[in-house]
Amino acid sequence: MNHTMKEEFTFMNNEKQNSSSLISRLENFKIDGFGLVFYAIIGIIFVAAVLIHALPNDILGALFTMVVLGNVCYFLGSKLPIFRSYLGGGAFFALMAPATLVFFHLIPTYVVSDVHTFLSTDNFLNFYIVALITSAILGMNRDMLLKAAVRFLPVAIISAAIAFVAVGLVSMLIGKGFSYGALYVAFPAMGGGVGAGAVPLSKIYASSMHGAAAGYFSHLLPAVILANIFAILGASWVSKLLSNSKYNGHGQMLPGEFKASKTDASAFSFTKLGVGMAVAGTIYLVGEILTKLVPMVNDFAFIIILVIVLKATGLIPKYYEESAVTFGQSVTKTCTHALLAGMGLAMVDLNVLTSSITWQLVLLVLVSIVAISTSAFFLGKLFGLYPVEAAITAGFIDNSMGGTGNVSVLAACDRMQLIAFAQMGNRLCGAITLVVSGFYIAFFG
Repeated sequence: MNHTMKEEFTFMNNEKQNSSSLISRLENFKIDGFGLVFYAIIGIIFVAAVLIHALPNDILGALFTMVVLGNVCYFLGSKLPIFRSYLGGGAFFALMAPATLVFFHLIPTYVVSDVHTFLSTDNFLNFYIVALITSAILGMNRDMLLKAAVRFLPVAIISAAIAFVAVGLVSMLIGKGFSYGALYVAFPAMGGGVGAGAVPLSKIYASSMHGAAAGYFSHLLPAVILANIFAILGASWVSKLLSNSKYNGHGQMLPGEFKASKTDASAFSFTKLGVGMAVAGTIYLVGEILTKLVPMVNDFAFIIILVIVLKATGLIPKYYEESAVTFGQSVTKTCTHALLAGMGLAMVDLNVLTSSITWQLVLLVLVSIVAISTSAFFLGKLFGLYPVEAAITAGFIDNSMGGTGNVSVLAACDRMQLIAFAQMGNRLCGAITLVVSGFYIAFFG
């Protein structure tokens, strides 16, 4: 009897140890810092809350949704063979998987609406981009920033002009006419996204061609979405194909001995985090004030100019620069995957894309992507920039969906530190596109 009880005790003890060992191994399997067991518990709670409509209709509910979906989708995309090698990896999967779930009605409408409100109405996207811009620019080497900016702007503008002409000519060759390619592919693709591009473009078209802005907008949006998807894939492929090439700066725009400033991890403090948030917030508010005074200039254009001036003149003491970098890096390292999922849920409308897609549209958007990135690649080399970085920031980025697209493209090719140049090229070329579209319609519309 005693012998039997001892055997049972030994068996139960071994089972407990095996179970404990299994849980330990699963917890060592990390998804963005979460152990697999803990992440599974979070996921189950999330699904239960969604199903019984207990998910809070506020910032916490939206952010929790983005974190849960973003982390697991980014992880899967970085591991799945085809996505990892050919389709933009974790960033693309984190963007498109949630959009696909929405397309097949697997995510309740109220959840999508909450995330959209959080990103747009509550302006979390602006919060993220401002943090990224201030930390990226203030963390740069001052000489590199000035020398690269002077070379970058001509590359971006000339590349956009070449792409515009190329799209128009190919549109003529396939029987759609130059104006179709210009008005419904080139302008919306290079307009700077939806809010800063397609929306004002639709109003320009409506006022000049006497139609309804909503009707024009529905014709412009497919090119914007498709161009953004192709830009993400293109940037990912180019960075991988030329990863060991002399043309690849691995996130550095200008060849030379310039190195970006890095915040010492040991110097991190919650005080500096708070100070950095205040620095970024102050710069954002100044940009908003300047936009009120000069409405025709985009607020992010003012923000970029302001931060560049502050960095170039050395007006911000080193402590405040370091604090801004600490804040920006904290935001980007913790929120990027969540933000990609949020954009996929709320800003990538596959219904619009699938209902409007034609082979002519796909071809012309591809022409725009190839023409602008190829031009930026060779012009970047001519102007003394790393061609791969030039192709990404002055090429692919100019065919992305503004701020959301910039983040997606840079995340796909692991170059988030280039956000300043991405915003510079996207916003500048977007503004120029709006002006040119007005003149084009006046003469040829």
